[in-house]
Amino acid sequence: MRVLLDVMCGGLVAYLRMCNHDTVYAGDRGLEADDELLELAREENRTLLTRDVALANRADDAILLESRDVEDQLAELTAAGVSLTLADEPTFCGRCNGRLERVGRSASTPEYAPDPAETDVWRCSRCGQQFWQGSHWERVDRTLSRIDDDGGEPVEDR
Repeated sequence: MRVLLDVMCGGLVAYLRMCNHDTVYAGDRGLEADDELLELAREENRTLLTRDVALANRADDAILLESRDVEDQLAELTAAGVSLTLADEPTFCGRCNGRLERVGRSASTPEYAPDPAETDVWRCSRCGQQFWQGSHWERVDRTLSRIDDDGGEPVEDR
């Protein structure tokens, strides 16, 4: 899925990218004006995720989120039919949305990254950031499991 998050939905960026959704965050591109967001969504064929009712009504394709809470927003996305399953093989950089490439087993990595001979590591082709399925991945997985276990119902509906 190709999505555009407005600035009110920035907490979803990492979750969506880790679930292999091509995710552009308006804040990363300095976009705030509604017309700019709508133009980008149309030009790049993206579904707009927003909490702004008027903006959602003007978009060709939008999902209106009601909650301010990230877990509740994730539940709303699940209820809207958006797949929130962590990717076995991540595709998109959590930092810049660039394409990830697997680091070879014999390649060297920065000090902060694990040894690719022992752990699968990916590098962003755009910004060079290194990624692996570590503790952050496990926290995201637990969060998504809670959403899935609750049937995608937002907290206030339980």
